[in-house]
Amino acid sequence: MKITAARLHRVRMPLVHAFRTSSHRKTHLDHILVELEDASGAVGWGEIASPSDPYYAPETVETCWQIAEHYLLPAVLGQTWERPEQVPQLWAKVRGNQFAKAGVDVAAWVLWSSVRGVPLAEALGGTRTEVIAGVSLGIEPTIDDLLAEVERQVAAGYPRVKLKIAPGWDVEPVRAVRAAYPQLDLHVDANGIYSAEQSDRLRALDEFGLTMVEQPFAPRDLLAHARLQQAMTTPICLDESIETLDDLETALAVEALKVLNIKVSRMGGLTAARAAHDRAQQAGIPVWCGGMHEFGIGRAANVAISSLPGFSLPSDVSASEKYYAQDVITPAVTAARGVVQVPTGTGLGHTVDAELIAANTVATLSL
Repeated sequence: MKITAARLHRVRMPLVHAFRTSSHRKTHLDHILVELEDASGAVGWGEIASPSDPYYAPETVETCWQIAEHYLLPAVLGQTWERPEQVPQLWAKVRGNQFAKAGVDVAAWVLWSSVRGVPLAEALGGTRTEVIAGVSLGIEPTIDDLLAEVERQVAAGYPRVKLKIAPGWDVEPVRAVRAAYPQLDLHVDANGIYSAEQSDRLRALDEFGLTMVEQPFAPRDLLAHARLQQAMTTPICLDESIETLDDLETALAVEALKVLNIKVSRMGGLTAARAAHDRAQQAGIPVWCGGMHEFGIGRAANVAISSLPGFSLPSDVSASEKYYAQDVITPAVTAARGVVQVPTGTGLGHTVDAELIAANTVATLSL
């Protein structure tokens, strides 16, 4: 297979509900959609779902665009490959920049599975026909606002709710949600905002029967995570800490996690995400698929990877309508009582809405 043309589209989409984490608040998202075209005219779509600001990770939309334009796309144009796992080898000299790599890697997988006439999930080795979805809720102005949002998602049938937390917004909101929903599968995500000196706030969460505490400390502070895990019964889940398979090996060696959040974007694409799934499964670590508020293209890729057998916990693959009034794919990703069906159509399993993309595009590039 040979890529003969590549295109980038910077697309801006408004969120139906403002989302606040421990670092920032957002009302719209800019993501970069990637098109790869082969000599037959077949097209594969991917999504670079990096944040606009360097709070979650060092990458931004601008840096991803630069890396894709000047390094990743030139590395794949005109090169022959047989399977998508070979594509990351074409840019092996490029360090980091996982979000940018992920968009191109996903596009290669979608193109390859489309040409082969198989669903993306099947191409990856998925075995599930449906995926249990959870929702992620941001920091709200008040606890009452949070409870109203939790009620809305529970009524929609989602069996797991994740709450964003930060110092000063942790024990009390969690206590309120747990009191209102004693049996709810509930976990919290700090996005690395706590320091080791604030561990007592995290240990206080043990009493609420949480499924996990996700990424309490800074990404590289694996030893602090290991010490906290020794002091808590609630499992520690790592997210931002695990960008590569080497990161995962180190975290396993120091016993810094009991659960792994696999994000396709954070790990550089479906190739690396599948490898992380395999290694975690070998180590007996349950995994789930995290999200970056992807548009439909990235969301469909997340559904596909979540069909692999090791994804035993609810994943962040909730319905498109939770975030966007209209998505860039048809049909949009939907959830019925918290269950998302794995597409059986070839490739992505959805039709990309080129007109909607064009209407919301703020920049384009063709190579």
